Amino acid sequence: MRRVGNSAIAAVTAVALCSGAWLLHSGAGTHAPPRPSAAQAHPDRADPHSAPVPAPAPPLPPSPPDRVRIPSLRVDAPLMGLGLTASGSLDVPPAEDDDLAGWYESGTTPGETGTAIVAGHVDTADGPAVFYDLGALERGATIEVDRRDGTVAVFTVDAVEMYDARDFPDTTVYGAAKRPELRVITCGGGYSRTTGYQANVVVFAHLTDSRAG
Repeated sequence: MRRVGNSAIAAVTAVALCSGAWLLHSGAGTHAPPRPSAAQAHPDRADPHSAPVPAPAPPLPPSPPDRVRIPSLRVDAPLMGLGLTASGSLDVPPAEDDDLAGWYESGTTPGETGTAIVAGHVDTADGPAVFYDLGALERGATIEVDRRDGTVAVFTVDAVEMYDARDFPDTTVYGAAKRPELRVITCGGGYSRTTGYQANVVVFAHLTDSRAG
């Protein structure tokens, strides 16, 4: 597998991920996915009342992931490998599959040192998709990734942020990390019938445990 790193990704605002097909059929705003609140954003670590950050776990060797689970959201989905589109944006899973997520297979594998990327649809033409509730995920929640080597990488959520698609902070989201980190990305924010969702929801998490699958 050719490893090119996350710096190769130009943007994650692919039309297929953010088209809002279900809202187009059911009425914009009626079934809008949850948005992250200020309480889910990156905390001010200078605040003595902020919750302690769980210690990072030792990194795992590289191994492709096969499945992602977010217990608090009842997400349990298979993962497919994703590449880049001709324009340099992250590709997306097939629009017709509402229970499938993907990971950037030319970058970091979940659990090894660096920033691993997982992405999935917020909805399809038929209704909510795998990451519809991602904006409601809370700090401190866990994300589990089943890896092909038989291990489970367990991540703790550090923050959930929403960024305008026109000003997506590539370096903040895709930048290199000195510990094993994970980003989970979908669409959200305001919705336009002409351009789809106007923002991206991004979950920031770091590895805090691992176990045999």
